[in-house]
Amino acid sequence: MSMSDPIADMLTRVRNALQRQHPSVAMPHSKMKEAVAQVLLDEGYIDGYEVIPGKPRATLQIKLKYVGGRRDRRSVITGLQRVSKPGRRMYVGKDNIPWVLSGMGVAIVTTSKGLMTGQKARQLGIGGEVICKVW
Repeated sequence: MSMSDPIADMLTRVRNALQRQHPSVAMPHSKMKEAVAQVLLDEGYIDGYEVIPGKPRATLQIKLKYVGGRRDRRSVITGLQRVSKPGRRMYVGKDNIPWVLSGMGVAIVTTSKGLMTGQKARQLGIGGEVICKVW
């Protein structure tokens, strides 16, 4: 069975794992998902990720990050939102890259220079497709 939106599936898996406070979440691997995980790691939203080779397909395992003690443990990621969807792609210029919570969150943008945060794309002066927002 083919999946029409693998990035939305990835974000939903992460959102569900955070809701149940799982230490990690696994999903089928792709270069795009690995690039999104790398941006999340660089911004401090996750503890790490690992690509586990497999026979039919490799698996991407993301180690989720939490703060607080045992009783009042909260996830670092409080929200994930898919912006550009297969039915409606959202392309923005360098001046229209969205701010997420007045700079407290990040917009992940795919550009001609690769996948990066909206802030880095603004600094480089390039636009692209807004993949998702994380806060």
